[in-house]
This record gives sequence, C-alpha cells and structure tokens, in this order.
Amino acid sequence: MTTIAELIARWNSDEGKPHKGSLIDMEAYSADPDNIGCMCAQGQVLHLIGGWDAERLHRGKQSIADAETAKLLNISRAHAILLRKVNDSAGGAPSVVLTDPALVLGDQWSKLLDFWHCLDGMTDQQLSAARVAQCVATVPVAAWVAARDAALAARDAALAAAGDAAGVAARVAQCVATVPVAALASSEIQGADVMRRRGQSFFFLPRFGFDDPSQIPPRPDDYGIQMEQQQ
Repeated sequence: MTTIAELIARWNSDEGKPHKGSLIDMEAYSADPDNIGCMCAQGQVLHLIGGWDAERLHRGKQSIADAETAKLLNISRAHAILLRKVNDSAGGAPSVVLTDPALVLGDQWSKLLDFWHCLDGMTDQQLSAARVAQCVATVPVAAWVAARDAALAARDAALAAAGDAAGVAARVAQCVATVPVAALASSEIQGADVMRRRGQSFFFLPRFGFDDPSQIPPRPDDYGIQMEQQQ
C-alpha cells in the first residue's frame, strides 16, 4: 500500500510528478499504466490510497473527487480543493499544501484551516443563512474592498518571505467557491492582522457566527492524522 509520505516524496521528485488540469490523462495512462505521473495529486491519492481505477478517475465528477480526497487525507474539502488548485498552477508544488500550508496561505494559515473545517460541519441551513450576504444590496462595497485588499497585503508579505509558492494565496477564494461569502470571510481571516492595523471591522466572518478569527474553534487534533501517521 502506498502511503501519503511516499506520495509526497514522489511529488517532490521527477518520479510521479503530478499531471495538471484533470484527475488523469487517459492517453498517457494507456501508453504507460505504471507511470502515475499521468494523474494529478488528487488522482494519485484517489488511485493509490482510495482504490479508484483509471476509468473512475476519468469519468468521476470533480466535486466528488474533492470530497473523497478530503476524506482520505482527513482534511477539509476546501483544503483538498487547495491541493488541486496549487497542483494545477504554473510551477505548483502540491506537497507544501499538506506539509507547509503557511507557504501557500500566509501566516494566518492555521485559522484558515480551522475555518474551513468549521464549514464542513455546518448544516445547509447555516450555510444558506450565510449566503444572504451574497446579495449585492446587503454587502457594502467598502467591506468587499477591505477583505480583498487585506488578503492581497497578506499575500504580498508571504511572497516576500516565501517566494512564488505563496502566489496562490491571493486566489484562496477559489477554495470555497461553493459558498462565495465564505471566500470573502476567508480573505478577512487571511488579512486579519492587516485589517486590525487599519481599524477595519470584519463583515463577512460574522455571517458564520464569529466576530473575530480568534473565536473560530480549533480543528480537531486528528486533522490530517492519516498523513501524519504514515510519514
């Protein structure tokens, strides 16, 4: 059985370097079924650990793949989507999403992971209530701009410290695209220190019951434990 640690080692080398853009390149798989480089990072997890065959990878819905990858790695769905987004980005290094998320998300990475874990545990009713903030009439432009600018400022700081790997931080909203207001709340968390220095109030995060990121409960101790136990 392939372990997460072995997969990460392959991602960091030329052997098994993940495919980009889809779960699997069927043409490449047909030519060389033993070369897992024809599968993206998620595809390799699903195939080698989850037991998905090539045909299932080829025909499977991405939303289902996101959810199953999250389950296999014991991470949030948004975290699994981030793995995919970084994998598919130019020069993406998907391993850091699991081993050093600060390189991708900036210094508020832990609170972001806490928030994303909370999202997975929310009921449809809670998420529907939060979606009310999506209505343009109820969202002050200033609040949207503050969240965006704070996240960009945090991204710039991460870029200065960590280099190009942090570039995806500005696109963290894509990781929670199923609930757009959660993307804006994520931006507020990501730029929390910037917002505090500027005296700006959180607007989107309170839609989820948290007036400040410090109120977000920590993710459980076994978060990502499958990965850690196999390293």
